[in-house]
Amino acid sequence: MESMGKKPRPRRSFTPGFKAEIVELCRRGDRSVGQIARDFDLTETAVRLWISQAEVDAGERDGLTSSEREELAALRRENRRLRQELVRFAGARWAIEECFQAAKNECGLDQHEVRRYTGWYRHITPSKPLRPARRSPRTARSSESPAAADPP
Repeated sequence: MESMGKKPRPRRSFTPGFKAEIVELCRRGDRSVGQIARDFDLTETAVRLWISQAEVDAGERDGLTSSEREELAALRRENRRLRQELVRFAGARWAIEECFQAAKNECGLDQHEVRRYTGWYRHITPSKPLRPARRSPRTARSSESPAAADPP
């Protein structure tokens, strides 16, 4: 089934000078807005928007002026960029925190909030004597007697 409506017209861009010229033609009052739009192959809605924006820029109507709209668009772009950067840094921070938590788990500090050396030192100093001494396999073999090392 084919669509019965018209195809949308491709989006066109117009210079500020052309828009001002169309607005001036509409303000003269010789022809209606619809007639001017048809003569220049424009949509009536676009021409009415240009007229209302010109009134805002002239101070005849409340709203954002063209320069304020441009500034707002630039600020929104900057805000979007900063948000993406913040997400990137938060992701890096998350990886660091995960690594830090794994290191604390290995040291037996998983239940302690340790951020500085002094906090770590206060915890680890009393717990050092409680840990069994770790010896390398080479040290363990050399301390055994030769007879014990070779079973009969």
